[in-house]
Amino acid sequence: MSYTELSAYRHCLDRINSGWTGFLEMRRDRLRHGEESEKVAETILEDLFTSVLDWSRGDLAYQVGYADIVLSHNLAKYLVIEVKRPGSLVRSQPALNRALEQARRYADEQKITRIAVSDGCILYAADIQQGNLNDRLFADLTAEQIPAGLWWLSVHGIYRECESVERGWQFAGNDAAPDTTAKGADSLLHPKYQLPVHCFAYAGDANDPRTWKLPYLLADGKVDTKRLPKAIQALLSNYRGAKVSGLPEAAVPGIVKRLASAAASEGHLPPKNPHPAPAYQQLLEVLEQLGISTADL
Repeated sequence: MSYTELSAYRHCLDRINSGWTGFLEMRRDRLRHGEESEKVAETILEDLFTSVLDWSRGDLAYQVGYADIVLSHNLAKYLVIEVKRPGSLVRSQPALNRALEQARRYADEQKITRIAVSDGCILYAADIQQGNLNDRLFADLTAEQIPAGLWWLSVHGIYRECESVERGWQFAGNDAAPDTTAKGADSLLHPKYQLPVHCFAYAGDANDPRTWKLPYLLADGKVDTKRLPKAIQALLSNYRGAKVSGLPEAAVPGIVKRLASAAASEGHLPPKNPHPAPAYQQLLEVLEQLGISTADL
C-alpha cells in the first residue's frame, strides 16, 4: 500500500493545508523586528511542528545534551534538530554543512538516525543510513506554496522510509554572516586530512574520525577535484573484493551514489562528458550494476 492511501496521511495533509497560512502569519510576526536570535527560530519550528504538523509541545525537548531540539513520541526519539539564527543558513552552503556536522554528532551520541537543520527560513532533514545522509525533506518556510514532503516529518511519517524528495529551495549565494552560535561543539577534524565529517563519503560515527572514509569534498563543501577520483578508485578497486578498511559492504551503494553525484556535478559523467576518464567509466559500470541511473543523481 502506498503511503498516500493511508488515512493518517490524508488527515495529516488536511491539517497541513489548513494550518500553513496561519503558520506563515505567525512566522512573519515573530520576525517583524529583524536580527532575531536563534530562540526565535526555535519558536518558529515549534509553531511548524505543533500547528501545521501533528506533534504536541511535549514532544519537543530542548537542549538535550548539546542538541537544540529532540523530537520524540511515546519515549522514542526520532529527530535531532540543529537550529541557527534566522537567515543564517539560507544563503550559505558552508554554514549548512557546519550545522549538519553538529546535528550528526549529537544524533550519533544519542543513537538517533534522523537529523534536521533550520534557521526558521529553510528546513532540511535527512536520514543517517549506512554512514551516509539520505535526503528526507527540503522545505522553504517562507513560501506561500506548502512545501512538498512535510508528511515525512509528521508523527506517522517520520518513522517510515522516505519514498520521494523534492528540492524546495536553492542557495542564493555564500554571503551569509559567519555563524557564531556553535555551543560546545568546535569542528572535529580528521587527524590526517584535517577535514570535518561532511567531507567524507562514509562516516560510521560522526564523533570518531577513525570511522571516516574516502575524503572527496573540501571543507567548504565543494568537490575536491584531486581527491574525488582517488576516492572512487579506492572504493571500486575493492568492489566485491577486499573491503576498504572499516567499510561495511551494505554501505557501498550509498557511497557509490554520493561519489557519482559529485562526479556528475563536476561534469565528469555523461551527458556533459561523453568520454569519461577510466575512473569515471568504472564508476558508470558499477552504477549500472547497482541499478542506479545517472538521471537519479
